[in-house]
Amino acid sequence: MVDNMALLVIDVQVGMFEGPDGPVYGEERLLERIAILIRKAREAGTPVIYVQHCEGSGDILEPGTEGWKIHPDIAPLAGESVIQKRTPDSFHETTLQQELESNGVRRLVLAGMQTEYCVDTTCRRAFSLGYDVILIRDAHGTWDTERLSATQIIAHHNEVLGNWFAEGVETDVVDLASGTGGR
Repeated sequence: MVDNMALLVIDVQVGMFEGPDGPVYGEERLLERIAILIRKAREAGTPVIYVQHCEGSGDILEPGTEGWKIHPDIAPLAGESVIQKRTPDSFHETTLQQELESNGVRRLVLAGMQTEYCVDTTCRRAFSLGYDVILIRDAHGTWDTERLSATQIIAHHNEVLGNWFAEGVETDVVDLASGTGGR
């Protein structure tokens, strides 16, 4: 077990797979990768912290609705933390930083949704707050836009975030027992 590390699973909610935009790109592989990370973390005794996005009335991520729930394939176990947020920044007006500090966490492993919003913003904010960040390159996702495909968005963010804000590694490489990203 690595005492100063936690796995942060960002916004992997039912609505991201069943919402009006359709399922996220590579949905099955994405869920498989995140499930592997969670299994590795639990086996290593590394805390798993879930972040759950909350939107307003009528939205697919409205609190209490089916779409708002954490996806059942990667659902939290009793005792695992779920932090609720209303902006792309998992730290903004949430208890995330206090929870990390109270548990001595200084190293964050990031996975989840949505690459160009919540994953990007949380990664940059964690770096700015002094956390050592590992971005799991094959375990965050998004949708195609009018200008870019999901694969282009993911590749771009892996490059940008991995060049400055985080160490970028794949699911199969990250070691959640020793706290190494594979470098």
